[in-house]
Amino acid sequence: MNDSNRPGNTDPFLEPKKEPEFQSNQAEALSPQAQDASESIAKKAVGTNPASAPGWERATLEKLAFAALNEQKATRRWKTFVRLSWLAFFIALVWMALHRGTPVSDATVPHTAVVEVKGEIAAGADASAEFVNAALRAAFEDDGSKAVVLLINSPGGSPVQAGMMNDEILRLKAKYKKPVYAVVEESCASAAYYIAVSADKIFVDKASIVGSIGVLMDGFGFTGLMDKLGVERRLLTAGENKGFLDPFSPQSEKQRVFAQAMLEQIHQQFIGVVKAGRGERLKETPEMFSGLFWSGQQAVELGLADQLGNLDYVAREVVKAEEIIDYTRRENVAERLAKRFGAAMGEGAMKAFKAIPAIR
Repeated sequence: MNDSNRPGNTDPFLEPKKEPEFQSNQAEALSPQAQDASESIAKKAVGTNPASAPGWERATLEKLAFAALNEQKATRRWKTFVRLSWLAFFIALVWMALHRGTPVSDATVPHTAVVEVKGEIAAGADASAEFVNAALRAAFEDDGSKAVVLLINSPGGSPVQAGMMNDEILRLKAKYKKPVYAVVEESCASAAYYIAVSADKIFVDKASIVGSIGVLMDGFGFTGLMDKLGVERRLLTAGENKGFLDPFSPQSEKQRVFAQAMLEQIHQQFIGVVKAGRGERLKETPEMFSGLFWSGQQAVELGLADQLGNLDYVAREVVKAEEIIDYTRRENVAERLAKRFGAAMGEGAMKAFKAIPAIR
């Protein structure tokens, strides 16, 4: 008898499996919120795959093309900005150079013109004959200036530069018939006093340093030290005195006498300028031209200065024009930058020139 026909006996291969039904029931048992979350995750997963969206290649290429165009535009804008900035910079340099030291004043308004002589007196410095004389000419030529005041605060410097300023002041005084006053702040020594004596009157503070009417030439000698170190100086000259004042060579008596004579000559020139400028006001003493310096109060007593007073006092009480206008000319920032730029360009040109191969 076939066991398959028995009642209650079922074939396991013919009966439906229960496991899929259980899984289906489990899926049906998910809440609506969980179903929504799963659908959202599925959509995101599909969206992250570029190939799942139609035309993604074209969209990507368009984005890349627009990004490249935007980058080119930004680069062009930056280059234009840099060029305009450099152009504005050079225009500012030219403008500042052309308007350097030009006082803003009305020629019809009476005023006291001021020209500063401050710092070391030397060629290329602010207190150089080039700058000071140009400022003096502008001050004298202004119809509104009633007098010119030299505002001095300098320890001295080049007698050549001082002599050029002294001569120019005397020339301008004779031409324009305007008085010149020197007002000393902290110091008016050596070459600075050389300039001050060209003024009609010298005003000082009681503690100012005035004088030092003398000339010097300084240096160093290292011959003894070189002998101890065993260093030999090899200096070739054409002319027995071409190595004069060389610090590594011994100084001969002949050279010392020659230098001393030259200093004495310049000293006598200095003394002559002081006597011509101060005249009978000087109460000359044996030490007056020895290179010593005195306080402002002592300078007044010796006739090296006329009286105590500052710039405001001179403008108010002496010139009778309280408005003060500064005519001082200085090397401004623009000119310094221009000089540095020019030096850099010259150095670059020299390097480029050296880089050119020579034909031999």
